Amino acid sequence: MYTLPKIERFNENVLSKYNIYNSVFITLPFQSIDNTGALLPLFTDVCESGFKKLETPKEIIESFSKKYLHSDVEADKIDLMFRFIQYIERQIVLFDAVEDAAFPIVNNMEGRGSLRDIKEKADAKGKREELIGFLEDFNIRTVLTAHPTQFYPGSVLGIINDLTDAIRDNNLLDIKELLAQLGKTPFIKQEKPNPFDEAVSLIWYLENVFYSTSGDMVHYLQKNVFHGNSIQNSLIKLGFWPGGDRDGNPFVTTEITLNVAERLRTSIMKCYYIEVRGLKRKLTFSGVDVLVAELEFKLYRSVFYSKGEIYITLEEFKAQLNKIKTIIIEQHQSLYLDELEALLIKVNLFGFHFATLDIRQNSRIHDAVFKDVHEFYSNSNTDVFPENYYDLTEEEKFEVLSNVKGNLNSADFENEITRSTIESIQAIKVIQENNGELGANRYIISNNESALNVMETFALIRLSDWEAPTVDVVPLFESVDDLMNAHNIMEQLYTNPMYAGHLVNREMKQTIMLGFSDGTKDGGYLMANWSIYKAKEELTAISRKYGIKVIFFDGRGGPPARGGGKTHKFYASLGPTIENKEIQITVQGQTISSNFGTLDSCRYNLENLLSAGVTNQVFSKNKNELSDEEKVVMGQLADFGYEKYLSFKNHPKFIPYLEQMSTLKYYAKTNIGSRPSKRSKSAELDFKDLRAIPFVGSWSQLKQNVPGFFGVGTALKHFEDMGQWDRVQDLYDNSLFFKTLLENSMMSLAKSFFPLTAYMKKDPEFGPFWQIIYDEFLESKRLLLKIAGHKELMENYPDGKASIQIRERIVLPLLTIQQYALLRINELNKESVANEELIKVYEKIVMRSLFGNTNASRNSA
Repeated sequence: MYTLPKIERFNENVLSKYNIYNSVFITLPFQSIDNTGALLPLFTDVCESGFKKLETPKEIIESFSKKYLHSDVEADKIDLMFRFIQYIERQIVLFDAVEDAAFPIVNNMEGRGSLRDIKEKADAKGKREELIGFLEDFNIRTVLTAHPTQFYPGSVLGIINDLTDAIRDNNLLDIKELLAQLGKTPFIKQEKPNPFDEAVSLIWYLENVFYSTSGDMVHYLQKNVFHGNSIQNSLIKLGFWPGGDRDGNPFVTTEITLNVAERLRTSIMKCYYIEVRGLKRKLTFSGVDVLVAELEFKLYRSVFYSKGEIYITLEEFKAQLNKIKTIIIEQHQSLYLDELEALLIKVNLFGFHFATLDIRQNSRIHDAVFKDVHEFYSNSNTDVFPENYYDLTEEEKFEVLSNVKGNLNSADFENEITRSTIESIQAIKVIQENNGELGANRYIISNNESALNVMETFALIRLSDWEAPTVDVVPLFESVDDLMNAHNIMEQLYTNPMYAGHLVNREMKQTIMLGFSDGTKDGGYLMANWSIYKAKEELTAISRKYGIKVIFFDGRGGPPARGGGKTHKFYASLGPTIENKEIQITVQGQTISSNFGTLDSCRYNLENLLSAGVTNQVFSKNKNELSDEEKVVMGQLADFGYEKYLSFKNHPKFIPYLEQMSTLKYYAKTNIGSRPSKRSKSAELDFKDLRAIPFVGSWSQLKQNVPGFFGVGTALKHFEDMGQWDRVQDLYDNSLFFKTLLENSMMSLAKSFFPLTAYMKKDPEFGPFWQIIYDEFLESKRLLLKIAGHKELMENYPDGKASIQIRERIVLPLLTIQQYALLRINELNKESVANEELIKVYEKIVMRSLFGNTNASRNSA
């Protein structure tokens, strides 16, 4: 049977359906929307033609008002802008739902990267046993974080879910009702969510998507690759940050941490209870029915009648299921064994923890806490620390830290941060008692700059009456300098007898986290990616030297500027010089809903991650290693790009431009996440304190996407100017790593739209600075098209390109409105007597448009 090309499947199942259902939406009789449905398509056309004529957002809105609104009254214009925003927000939801419904049609679920593809390739190449060996030792871990990169409230996410089902079934009546519901449902949260609210909304994905998808995948492998033998390895692990990530979030309390852990345990037991209830209807045979009923009762009490008590242990649960399995096999001809195996697999994957709650704090906080603890012990006449600790050499400090023992009591400290940091360590112990060790067994140190950061944190853990901690200390290296020095830091730790002894207790495994977002913010696109690649190579070499199995945990966001884009291709491209025991990534915001929000998309993306590991280690082993010459070229490109980015970042207008011409300061005012938009409380904007999300997001709102390409054009041009283009062309043609890197950058360029801000080039203060950005954009685009041999950006991903184009067209009016509002705010602020009320109204317009623009970017581009 002939299958249509992907772009045709997209046009038929996404574009056409969106246009049909959008026309239904336009005709719905909303009081609040009035004639907005009729005016919005006209406004979109006026925006498109206006930008082609190089008109400013102000000229576009004013000419539209005169022609169609027949009013020059500012209040009327403002009213229409708010209605347009409300309407566009809902169009984005409709498009999301249409894309989700079409996902399994547009994407070949059994094609390249699928489990079936892995199995068939292994059989064809005679590598079945090698594949089994690999899967017995490999893991993928998706870690859900609450970083605020999507702004839908829970009620709207529910509508997207229901609308997706209705569109998949072509149920026009339900679609009309859901669109009507969408029109009347508020999109704005009146209050900021607290970390527990964020956790609850993400646990929905665990219960409704990851639970069954992960189980189904392992079940498929067990039946089709492992010949029916049980897989002992937890192939898929889930991680969780809301409620545990304290870095820069003062709202995460010990109580919230414990409540989130309890909610995770209750949620997984609820999933088991529902499945056991289903089994009870099938396993009605003698000798089995009583055992199943007993399980159902104990799970029911643990979930619905419990105030924290658990009426069955994990060991009991597993033992009872295995007892039932034996009876079914021996006495009942294995009837319904498949369904029972499916449950056993999930119990093996998720235990009573569901997802591992990671605790994270910043090294700067640890420094202050450690000083507080040192002072306490010095004043209490104990010999835990010498009084002159801070005068000692690093080596002497290591010696002291290797021998500390104690039982810290948080109540002994007045400082709130010291108390909560000590309590967070105690909370890990409590969670492990209730949820098992996997409930919480990782302490992540962000902004880790030295081995001392790790040793002092580890000392705090051991001082919490924990002689042999069942917890991994995970340093997070983020800045370019820290990435370059990471292997030296780890060697200091590996050669410390006490820390080495700890690693023996942890099965000789060391997890190291690497941050893409802050790396890009710090060093630009090429340098960040190359620094992480080199750091991984050096960390792999040093870990192998000391017999340590190093596991890399990548802090990735949705857009390429934060490590996103074609993630599975990136992992498939890593050669044998980078350890590949696990693929661990953070998943956040719209990446959760777009890549893992439905059963189909979740399975597709989890299978692609698993396949990336298999491809790298089994099918393409030793194929992706960069040659010495390729490394030299890559290093030179990174250096040239870094130099260009640093001169840009150090430009005197860099911070003022972000503050005055972008939406940066509005992130702090949105009720979208519990975490503040910068780490410090100072009014002055310090680049170091600036979080990666508002930084990258602000460039995205301007449609300039600087962190995803700046420096790429300059770096490539050096080789063109030196007559050495063949060197970069060879690298692109032969290295999947470099090719993926540039393809992701092309995605950033494809989502840029400089006509939106072209008016800035005439700005007396920021004109030259805008021109620097635009020139680099043009050069990057020209040379990326040249190296790829393309006429247009992303022409080898026509469906992804089409999706971006539709989304960009939907939000073009929103972007125009946002720029108009920013212009008006600047004008009003320059007036001798500022109209504060009017400024607030325009600020609200900026924030509302910020929501829609971000939600529309869910395709990670």
